[in-house]
Amino acid sequence: MIEMKDVWKSYPNNVKAINGINITIKKGEFVYVVGPSGAGKSTFIKMMYREEKPTKGDILIDSVNLAKMKEKRIPYMRRKIGVVFQDFKLLPSLTVFENVAFALEVIEENPTVIKRKVMDVLDIVMLKNKARFLPTELSGGEQQRVAIARAIVNNPEVLIADEPTGNLDPDTAWGIMDILDDINHRGTTIVMATHNKDIVNTIKKRVVAIEGGRVVRDELRGSYGYET
Repeated sequence: MIEMKDVWKSYPNNVKAINGINITIKKGEFVYVVGPSGAGKSTFIKMMYREEKPTKGDILIDSVNLAKMKEKRIPYMRRKIGVVFQDFKLLPSLTVFENVAFALEVIEENPTVIKRKVMDVLDIVMLKNKARFLPTELSGGEQQRVAIARAIVNNPEVLIADEPTGNLDPDTAWGIMDILDDINHRGTTIVMATHNKDIVNTIKKRVVAIEGGRVVRDELRGSYGYET
């Protein structure tokens, strides 16, 4: 499903963010990416949806090499990948329905199909009754659930979550994890960067720890392993 082969990433200021990572993530896995601040987690995550391009090495998703992909092909590749951000990135002037529908409108999906798909995913995240609300009328947890709905409305094979509970209170964070766990059980591969020790240690999944741009630990049903 996802393979990184001898992946390196250096920035123009000569900062080496990723130093020779090799990793395979199988279809249907749920993987936590952990590590101290500045360890390279964000770069690792961003390379999976080609927000960043490796300096060297190959990144394959379903045998398609993102590292060698032409810029014009990236939007098509991203239809297979859903991304959830810590700060939601919702469009404030659009309703919940319109925010989620936007992901389908850009690929010119049929309006009837859009309505069905949007309401289906709003049902998954338990927000069907707030389809006409604006983001400012929602709590932080509800906004994150809208962001998740938008990320999965295309039925992506991979969902990448970058600190999805980082701005949420503990109770709301657990609710988001229940939704992500449900999505994973439906067959979506999930890669989630997180600093949430309690979640990692309680909801046991594969843990990949990154330090100094390298994978220093890779454990099935692992633990967080860092002080918070």
